[in-house]
Amino acid sequence: MGKVAARMKVMPQSPDVDLDDLQDRLENSLPEGAKINRVDRENVAFGLIALMPTVIVPDDAGGTEAIEEAFSDVDGVESVAVDEVGRI
Repeated sequence: MGKVAARMKVMPQSPDVDLDDLQDRLENSLPEGAKINRVDRENVAFGLIALMPTVIVPDDAGGTEAIEEAFSDVDGVESVAVDEVGRI
């Protein structure tokens, strides 16, 4: 059984969202067996910064759908998209 690394793009609802707090809430929302390896930040526009967490999940977890749903339910998240996926 391998692992999958998925780089996600998480857009906050506004530039006023505390990104450190949002990152903590994302980490706490992860389903069992998943973990965040690293989080980058990407300037989008007009002061809006997207969080770009790289999430490691077991290959048998069935993809990134559970991660996308968990992140979408976090307060302060406007949208979640998969940026890159690869096996490790």
